[in-house]
Amino acid sequence: MSYFATAPHEKERLLYFCSPEGRDDLYQYNQKERRTVLEVLEDFPSVQMPFEWLVQLVPPLKTRAFSISSSPSAHPDQVHLTVNIVSWTTPFKRKRVGLCSMWLAKLDPERSIYIPAWFQKGSLHPPPPSLPLILIGPGTGCAPFHGFLEERAIQSESGVTAPVIFFFGCRSEEDDFLYRDFWLLHSQNGGVLSEAKGGGFFVAFSRDQPQKVYVQHKMRENGRRIWNLLSEGAAIYVAGSSTQMPSDVLSAFEDIVSKESELPKESAVRWLRALEKAGRYHVEAWS
Repeated sequence: MSYFATAPHEKERLLYFCSPEGRDDLYQYNQKERRTVLEVLEDFPSVQMPFEWLVQLVPPLKTRAFSISSSPSAHPDQVHLTVNIVSWTTPFKRKRVGLCSMWLAKLDPERSIYIPAWFQKGSLHPPPPSLPLILIGPGTGCAPFHGFLEERAIQSESGVTAPVIFFFGCRSEEDDFLYRDFWLLHSQNGGVLSEAKGGGFFVAFSRDQPQKVYVQHKMRENGRRIWNLLSEGAAIYVAGSSTQMPSDVLSAFEDIVSKESELPKESAVRWLRALEKAGRYHVEAWS
């Protein structure tokens, strides 16, 4: 941009951003504020960059990966997604929204719109109906488990299925309790999450009380039930944000195994590592 800038003060500013001395200011201006290419060009109007240069320098849009949240048995020829609309406010109070999620949110469901999509083999494979499950999926991490439970509900109509307990978390019961009716339906009247089937459904609303409550707190409250299922050969599935959640959940499992088995913490850590090596501890996390 400095090469194509015709205004001296703009050229000087751009060259400063490129220098070691201007590194921190560049971070504040660009990365922290998440300015778009268009906004940067508008801030330096004297930059007359040839279009062919611009096309080569601007990175192509990245594909977005989403977990499929439906069962092919329940919805033949359909694929359901659970997409969070990304939105935030920058340090300079600019409103930002996610490019892909907002585009999807603005689509008219009454119109036929073709969306390019690619299918890849995921890391969370559908479990057999005989396998007990411990599911932890806060926020949109519940997506694959929605599909799991749709599948298991259909399987339960024709045979016996193993127990399932599910820990879900969100900020508020009123604002972002995803698939609320679905979970509650299957946690009652002999559903796959009901106590009558040996299952359970536990929700952590992190902002509905003065003290924050997360899925790992609900896990510790139900440590005995978790340990009983693990003793029966249950598999663990964890899905959601890759920031702090997976490590917090693992720490909760370590505490539960140590307490319920009356083993030292180090032994519980080794036990869970062996569970992972045996293919019974699965994590799908994203940033």
